[in-house]
Formats: sequence, C-alpha cells, structure tokens
Amino acid sequence: MLDNNEENVEKTVVKVEEAVNDTLDLKEEKAAVVEETVEVVVQTVDENSKAIEEVENSVAEEAEKNEVKEEKAAALDYTVLSLEDLIKELQNTLSNNPVNRIKDQVDAIKNAFNAKFGALLAEKKKVFIEEGGNTIDFQYSSPLKGEYNTLLSDYKKQRDAHYNAIEKQMDDNLNKRFEVIEGLKNLIENADANTMYKDFKVLQDSWRSIGPVSKTRYNDTWKTYHHHVERFYDLLHLSNDFRDLDFKNNLEEKLKIVAKAEALAASTDVNDAFKELQDLHKIWKEDIGPVAKDVREDVWQKFSAATKKIHDKRHEHFRDMKSKYQEIITKKLEVIARLNAYDTSGNKSHKDWQNSINDVEKLRQEYFNVGKLPYAKSEEVWQKFKTATKKFNSSKNHFYKDEKSEQQENLKKKQALIEVAESLKESEDWAVATEAMKKIQSDWKEIGHVPRKFSDDIWKKFKAACNAYFDRYHDQKNAVSKEQQALVDAKKAYLESLKEEKEHSKESVLEAINTWKELGPLPRNVRHLEGKFNKQIDRLLESLSLDKKEVSMLKFTYVVDGLAANEDYRKLDSEQLFVRKKIDEVVKEMQQLENNLGFFSNAKDDNPLVLNVKKRVLEFKEDLDIWKEKLNYIKKLDY
Repeated sequence: MLDNNEENVEKTVVKVEEAVNDTLDLKEEKAAVVEETVEVVVQTVDENSKAIEEVENSVAEEAEKNEVKEEKAAALDYTVLSLEDLIKELQNTLSNNPVNRIKDQVDAIKNAFNAKFGALLAEKKKVFIEEGGNTIDFQYSSPLKGEYNTLLSDYKKQRDAHYNAIEKQMDDNLNKRFEVIEGLKNLIENADANTMYKDFKVLQDSWRSIGPVSKTRYNDTWKTYHHHVERFYDLLHLSNDFRDLDFKNNLEEKLKIVAKAEALAASTDVNDAFKELQDLHKIWKEDIGPVAKDVREDVWQKFSAATKKIHDKRHEHFRDMKSKYQEIITKKLEVIARLNAYDTSGNKSHKDWQNSINDVEKLRQEYFNVGKLPYAKSEEVWQKFKTATKKFNSSKNHFYKDEKSEQQENLKKKQALIEVAESLKESEDWAVATEAMKKIQSDWKEIGHVPRKFSDDIWKKFKAACNAYFDRYHDQKNAVSKEQQALVDAKKAYLESLKEEKEHSKESVLEAINTWKELGPLPRNVRHLEGKFNKQIDRLLESLSLDKKEVSMLKFTYVVDGLAANEDYRKLDSEQLFVRKKIDEVVKEMQQLENNLGFFSNAKDDNPLVLNVKKRVLEFKEDLDIWKEKLNYIKKLDY
C-alpha cells in the first residue's frame, strides 16, 4: 500500500511540475510576444521621430535661409573686358545694386580681373628678366590694382555689415520669442478668468509676427512655446467655450494638413513633395494651435505617419540616384576625355578657332546635359572638366595674343598705304598715279586683319583718299573738249530734226543712220544719246510698210554694226550668245507644237485647234529664219 501511495504521489508531483512548467512556458511566450510588440512600437516611434526630426531641422534651416539668402542676378561675360572696364563694371555693380544681389557678378569680375592681371604680371616679369633683372627683385605696382582692391574692400565691408545686421535681427527675434514665452508663463501662473483668453490671443499674434531666428534655436524655442500653449489650454477651465471652439478649429486645420501630407505621399516629384511638407510642418507649428487632449496624440501620429512616408520615399529616391551617379560620372569623364583629346594644332586662322570654339561649346553643353551630381561627388569631376577647358582656352588665348601682335603689324602696313594714297590723290600724272593707286589697293587686300577698334577708321581714310583720286581721274577722262561738245550739239540737233520730219521711207531711214554714223562717235559720258537715236530709228522702221523680217534685220544690223565700229567685242559676243539662245528656244517650241499635232491625227484639217497650232508653227519657222540670218550676219563680221 505504501509503495502504491508513493507511486501515486510521485505521479502527482510530476503532473504538477509539468503543469507548472507549461504555465511558465506560456508566461514566457506571452512575455516574449509583448516584448516583441513593444520593440516594434518603439522602433516605429523611433523611425517616425527620426523622420519628423529631419523635416523639422530642414524647416529651421529654410527659415534662416529665407532671411539670409542671396538673390540671383544675371552675370555678364566679363572675360572680354579690359582691366579698366572691369573696374568700371565693379564700381557700377556696387553702386547700383543691393549687396545681397551681386555675389555672382562680383565673383565673375574677380575671376576675370585676377586672370587678366595675372597675365599682365607674368608678361611684365618676363620682360624684366629678359632685360637682365633678377626674379627676386621683380616688383610691379599698378594704380588699377589699387583701385580694384579698394572697391573689393568696400564690397566686403558692405557685405559684412549686411549679414551682421541680419544676425543682430535674428538675435532680437530670439529675445522677442523669449519674452512671449515668459509672458505666456506669467499668464498661466496669474490667470484672470475674465481676460486670460484675450491676453493669450495677443501673445499668440505677437509670436506669429516675430521674424526668423537662428536654425540652432528655432526648434527649441518652438517646442518651449508649444508646451506652454498646451498648458494654457489644459488650464483654461473658466472659458471652455473659447477653448473648445479653438480646439475644434485647430483640429479641422490639422486634419486638412494631414490630408495634404497624405496626398503628397503619392506625388512623383519627391523634391517638390518634401518642400511642400516643410511648409506644412511650418504651418502646423507656427500658425495652428493645440487640439483637445483626447485627440492630440492621434492626430499627431497621423501627420507623423504621412511625414514618414514622404521621408522614406525621398530617401529611396536618393538611394536610386546614387546608383545612377556612377553612370553620370562615367559619361562626364568621357566628355572630359574628348575635351583633352581635342586637337587644335591645325588651327591657323580666326575661322579655324571659331569652329573649334563651337565644337568645345557643344562638348560643354553635353557635359552639363548628362545630369547633375551632389557636391561631394561632383567636385573631383568638375576640377577635371575645368582643367580640360583651361587647356583649350590657354591654346586659344595664345593664338589670339599672337594674332594681336600680327594685327598691330598689319595696322602699321595699312597706315603706310594710307600715306601713299594721301600723297597721290591730287596727282595729275594720270598714268603713273593710276597704276600706283591700283597697286596699293591690291596690297591693301593682301594685308590681314587689324585690331577691330581701328578697322573702320583706317578703311574710311583709305577709301576717301582712293575715291578722291579716281573721282578726279574719271572727271578729266569724261570731260568734253570743245570739238567733242560741237559733235554732241550736232547730234542733238540732228536727232531733233529727225523727230520733226513727218514722212519717211526705207531709203530715208538708212540715210539717217549713215548720217548719224558720219557725224562721229560720242564721248563716253553722253553715250545715252545713242539709245535715244536707236529708239527713234525703231519707231521709224515700224511705221514703214516693210515685212517683219526686213524690219528686224535692219534694226539688228544697225546695232551690231555700231558695236563693231566702237570695237565693243564683249557686247558683240554677248549678242551672238543671245541669238544662239533664241534659236534653241524657237526650235524647242516648234518641236513641242509638232508633237502636239500628233495627238490630233484623227481630227479634221479644219479643226480650229489644229489650225491654231499649225499657224503658230509657221510663225516660229519665220522667227527661226530671222534668227538664223542674224547669226550668219554677226558671224561674218571681222572681229
């Protein structure tokens, strides 16, 4: 019996131990689940807090940036200006613009001035050493450099004063915020139920009207202010209606912000979304008061969750961008390699260099169009790019420096030609002076470019001297002697008498032509009388009862005989070419019409259309005979 009892006791003990162990295991499992849940919650809160902290820090930075930001203004290409012009430009820039708008212009002027002055200094030093000077003894001072340094010093003083004023203003704003916080604390401690809400609103308006503070104090002061605002609302028992109405309005506004933040989470432009989120946080903190305690944490968590979505999406975007940065860097380095390999050794002229400048500009644009890089990754690549472009610019500047020397030599040569032209413009030794003038005009064309600022002036002087001479030359050449004037008067009188005659015949017209020829050739400057006579002869011939061919040939022979008499062989050649061209045109027209007749093979001979085509063919044949006769006539002339 005892053994059985002992056995039963042992079994009971085992069962109890198993039950206890099961209970302990269950408790441990529950504890582990609770611990894991707490860890998840803590991790989520931590992640949300990190996202919120990042956004709030960015809001603080933006608030300070808005106060101290540099406004951008368009910068000019200062590299083309001289040292004197750069100083004038710096003076104008400082005098006519606010100091916070001219950083880019001043930096560009500084870079251009330092480069030009450095080149001038190197040139002066080179001359000093070539003349036997020692490098250590070289000194060079320039009033331009002193004036430039003074202007730059003034700019730095103005800039320092500007930013010191901003810093002082932010310190004053910080003190004003502390005063509002102290006023809020006093209001809570010494509350008067009849006036406390009105006094609170005055303090709230004061807070909102205060300008920005340093980003290092922005969040701390706001958290302190917000803490006491919540204390005020929690203690506002005597004016529940006011408090509840404020809570209600604030809740509505905060829920609107939550909705906007949730909508931003779906935006594809993560940068714009983040900027708008910063604005929402600023409004949440600075423009909207607290809400009731029972919903305070809930509405804040909703806003925090939306903030975290945008924050995570932005970080994911930057992670993706990092994977693309190497691709961008590779492409930029390829462009840099092409820039370094760009060969300018064959450039011998301004045109060659302009083509190279265009090529390099295309490479520059390709470099920038590849994409942007963050500063940390771009600086090394950017320095390589600057070195490559500097190499090209150095070669270009060397060419134009040499060309400038060559242009100075060209200027001296052209000034010497102007002196020769000036000495010849009053000469009356026409044969010698004319040849000399033609020679210096040819020499002028062979000389290359001169500095642009002298180009127009020397050309005007040279052209004026040449024109003065050749005007005199042509005037004397075209001057009519007494004998020539008598001839002109005789021909004018004969032309008028010809117009007055009423009746004419073929013989009288031919006699008129012979009479005109016998009077003699006209001087060059009154050759227009020949044209008037020709028109009069044409009118007379057309008034006679002669056939078309005879009239045409009389006109033609008169004209070409006149050209032959004047030995104007160039015009005779032109006339022959014209006749041949007309023959070709007439032949083509006839062939076209005869081809057209083939389409009317079945038409009757009295068909109006057929008759019209045949008539035109006959007219063209007559014209062809006339043109062929003209060609034969001109070919028989001995010239």
